This record gives sequence, structure tokens and C-alpha cells, in this order.
Amino acid sequence: MPVGFGVLGPVTAWDDAGEPVDLKGPRHRAVLARLVAARGRVVPVGQIVDDLWDDPPAGAVGAVRTFVAALRRRLEPRRPPREAARLLVTEGPGYALRADPGAVDAWRFEDTVSAVADALPRAALDRLDEALGWWRGPAYADFDQPWAHAERSRLDQIRLTAVERRAEALLALDRAADAVPDLDAHVAAYPWREDGWALLASALYRAGRQADALAVLRRARELLRDQLGLDPGPRLRRLETDLLRQAEPEPTGAARVWAETAAAYERSVVPGARARLESTVGLLRSLAVTGPGGLEAARDQREAAITAAEQLGDPEFTARVIGGYDVPAIWTRSDDPAQAARVVAAAQRALAGLGPDAPEATRARLLATVAIESRGTASPGPAQSAREAEAIARRVADPALLAQALNGVYMQTFHRAGLAAERDGIGAELVALAARHGLATVEILGHLIRVQARSALADFTAADAHAEAADRLAARHESPLVGVFTGGYRAMRTAATGACPDAEAAYRSWATGLAGCGMPGVERGLLPLALLCLRVWHDRPADFPADTDWGPYAPWARPLVLLATDRRDEAARALRRTPAPPRDLLQEALWCLTGRAAVALGDRDATLRARDALAPAAGELAGAGSGLLTAGPVPAHLDRLDAALEGSGDRG
Repeated sequence: MPVGFGVLGPVTAWDDAGEPVDLKGPRHRAVLARLVAARGRVVPVGQIVDDLWDDPPAGAVGAVRTFVAALRRRLEPRRPPREAARLLVTEGPGYALRADPGAVDAWRFEDTVSAVADALPRAALDRLDEALGWWRGPAYADFDQPWAHAERSRLDQIRLTAVERRAEALLALDRAADAVPDLDAHVAAYPWREDGWALLASALYRAGRQADALAVLRRARELLRDQLGLDPGPRLRRLETDLLRQAEPEPTGAARVWAETAAAYERSVVPGARARLESTVGLLRSLAVTGPGGLEAARDQREAAITAAEQLGDPEFTARVIGGYDVPAIWTRSDDPAQAARVVAAAQRALAGLGPDAPEATRARLLATVAIESRGTASPGPAQSAREAEAIARRVADPALLAQALNGVYMQTFHRAGLAAERDGIGAELVALAARHGLATVEILGHLIRVQARSALADFTAADAHAEAADRLAARHESPLVGVFTGGYRAMRTAATGACPDAEAAYRSWATGLAGCGMPGVERGLLPLALLCLRVWHDRPADFPADTDWGPYAPWARPLVLLATDRRDEAARALRRTPAPPRDLLQEALWCLTGRAAVALGDRDATLRARDALAPAAGELAGAGSGLLTAGPVPAHLDRLDAALEGSGDRG
């Protein structure tokens, strides 16, 4: 019986149906609360006695043991009498609560607030709204002992941080007016928190209420002086100066520089000029790495820029506009396949129209674009384009062009399974090239490629180092989308090296940051696919809710999901309709799913296809080359497939 525990309010517990669990008397609940506060650590019996009684009675130790025994009966009612407890365990000199991290509201709350520090604003807002909704009153509301006071104060500080981070997310989403009411109540209740005052003043200013914003800052100054004898800190002083100057309340002044530069550009560049189109591509390149909104806008405006360039009838100019968008690409499933196909078609038209005197570098950028935008197709044309672009880039000794060409080569190294070592070499060259020439986004790309490749080769020590390097560069160069991949890597690493329940929790925590990340190829279906791969690896049934959104991965998941509900005939029909996986980062994982379903259904042809496709990857972890999920070691899947074929009298 999975049990949930609540201490963000009166102490309570509930079963998997959401029904309250009878915890008996106040001392029983106090023992449970004290163990929750320890967050899985052992609390000696003597410490529990001291925490429950100011003047412990003679039989206090025996009473604690009685309370624990009663709690165990309530929390695990179906546990056989002689079987050891799994939730409230005896260990060394005391007891510990061995609940899943997500089973206790306070633990879950603390982990969520910590995790959203790196989340995108939309995802952060959703998770914080959910987390703040878990509060039912003061934490540990039933208890007045010192240990409860300390834990209540600690959790309340985290709650106040969550309120302020929620306001920051609203401001980042241009919802300043929505942030004002809660911030107003926040500063009234906690006037010593200067961050709260600064956020409220900023929200009022951005909502068009400059006079109210200045009044808030004056009120903050008066309260701080009257109640605490303190002057406002530097943040509040800078903010007040910015508001008086009617400047955007941003300490760095970056917004002012941007606005002034944009205005100068508008005055100087002739409307419709070619310089404007080429400059737009440079802006879109920067926009694409700033966050989800920027990525989506850059994709849309890029196509518009290409269309405008083609209307000028100059293939060489069009080629510069197309090839100038050298945004590093790490994910091998296109976010918008139809749009990618249109970009490829435009690049091919420009290639056909280039004259014999066109610069080699211009041609190479178009070839690299074809290779990158044709990701996952595994057709010979784009692969040939990638190698031709690489050869030109090496010949003309252009580092940025070589980086773009190598990105195209990377995208075309999926014509068969088992090529992680080759991609690792590409990543290593990109890292070295970028470090020599100061190409920050290229260096991030190289580290992420190596995270993927070293994961496929089960070298997690090296993969950890590359993930950390990518995160450092992303923080320095304001590339928040990198965290989508490094966060996914850490969840996958837990899956590859830890316990299954911990891995599922890690995957679910990571997936909270995917909503609105601007990458549909990553956002839709990847969480259930990761969980399915984990369950297949550990021989657990594919029992998923009927409304699970599998996104583009539904054909490979469906046979196993149907098998989990004993619908063998439907599963067999679904397996026969399952196509070969796309030639991308997930092909090994998807072949493993097909192979597992084929063995379970006795489909010899599908078993043979899966075995032959996976054989070249015999030295890898299936799917780990994505850096985001894994179905376990490929050799284990090959052994199962070979055994099934031997049993049917066919080794192919």
C-alpha cells in the first residue's frame, strides 16, 4: 500500500486511494513527524524520547517502541507478521522513515523549489504553483517542541523563496500585473525581505504603475528604518534610481543598451536593404539560444528571412542568409519536419543557382545546412553534403565553417546503430576547435555530443565532466536550454546506475522542466518513453494510463502497452505495423522495444530484424547515446533475441 505523508500543515498520512490513515494518538503522530523531519536519517530512540517529553517518564523507551509498532501496523497493514518493516525501519540505535522522496509533501516541496532554480519560466511557474498548493497551514502545525520550531522555520524560509521565485517567473513571462497581489501580501507579512520589495516595485513599474512602484520603495525604506534600524540595501537603491530615471529596472543596464542600439539601427539602415536581412540572421542566431520563446521565434523568422531573400533573385545572397544561421543542433529529431524540408529545398535551389565564381565557403554553408536540416533521414545525399562541407571547411581553414560542417557530419552519423565512438570523436574535435577560437556555443555543442557518446559507452565519469562543462559554459553565456539536456542526462545516469524507483522519480522531476521548452521533438512523449525503456530493462510490465501521450514514439510503445493488458492479438497486429525506427539517437532504444515485443509475441521475423539492427551496437547501452534515456546494455537484449531465435530453430 503506497503511503503518502503530509507535514505542511497538521501531520497526516494517506493511502494510495487518498484516504486518511489512522495514526492513532498525538504521541504516535509526533514519532512519525520527528522521523519525517530527519528526512530518511536514523533518529536514536533516546533522541525521540527527549523530543517527545520535557520530563520523560520511566517507561519512555518502551512507549516509543509501542508507538512505532502501532504505526507500522497502520502504515503497512498487509505486511506478514514476521516480515521486516519497509517504511518505518529499525536501524542501529533507532528508527528511520524509508519513504520515497515524492511520498512526503515537505521533501517533495523542498526538492521542487531547488529544481526550479534552473527551469525555464513557464515550467518554473507551473511547478511552483503546484508546490505552493501543497501547503495546508504552518508546517508541523500540531507540535510546539524545539525540533518542530526549527523545521517549521526552515521550511517557511523555503516557502518564502518559492513565492519570490514564482514572482520572478511571472515577470519573465511579461505577466507583471499578475504578480502584484501576492507580492503585496508577501511584503506586508515579511517586511524584512528586500527581494520581496524589489520584486513588487518592479512588477508595479512594468505594469505601468510608476508612482505606485516608487511609493512601495519609500514604504520599504521607512519600514526597514523604523522596525530594523537599517537602510535599504544596494538592490533597492539601484532600483529606485532606475525608476526615477524611467529606465527598465535592470541593474546591468543591458536593456537600455539594447534599446538604444536598436533605435540607432532603425535610423541608420535603409528599410528593405540587404544589410537588414543579413543582420536579421545574426540576431536570429543569438535569439535561438536564449530560451524557448527565442528558439521558436527564431525558427519562424528564419523561414521568413529566407523567403524575403529568395525574392531578390540573387542565389549567392540567399545562400548567405540561409547559411548564416549556424545555430548548433544537438537533437536528431526535427522540431518541425515540414519547415526543415522547406529550408533544405531553399538551400538546394541556392546551390543550383550559384555561379562558378561563388566563394567555396558559401557553398559549404549551404551543404552543411542541408546535412543538419535533413537529420534522421539517413539518405546518402545529406551525408555526402556533410562530408563535402567538411572538406571545403578544412581546405579554407575557417573554424566557424568547420564547426558548422562537423555539426552536419554529426547529424549524419546514424545510418546504423553502434556509432557512439565516431560521434565522440566529432565532439572532441568540436570542443578543441571551439576552445582555440572562442566559439562558446560550439564548445557547448561538443560537450553535449560527448555526454551522449560517453553515456552510450557507459563511461559516466567522462560524461559527468562534459555535462558539468556544458553547464558552466551555459551559465556564462546565458544558454538556458542546455539545462534541458544536462538535466535529462542526470536522470538517465540515475537510471543507468541506480534503483528503478529512484530513476523514475528522477525522470519525472526532469520532465517538469520540458513544458514549453520550445523543442517539440524533446517535449512530447520522451518522459513515458524513458519510463517504458526503464521498465523493459528491469522486466517490469508496461502499465501506463490509457491517456498517456506517447508523441512520435507511439508505434514502438503500443505493442508492449497492449501486452501489459493481455491484449495479445491487438499487440501482434500493432507489432506488424511498427516501422523501423528513424535513424537517430533513439534507434537502439526503439529497436529494443520492438525486440522485446517480438520475443513476447513469438514473432520470428521481427525478432530477427531487431537482432540484426542491434548487433553493431553490442558494446553500448541502448538509447544512452541520446543522453536522456536508456533501455539497458545492448548485449542483454541480444542474448534474449538470440535465445528466442534458437528456440524457434532460426539464427538467421
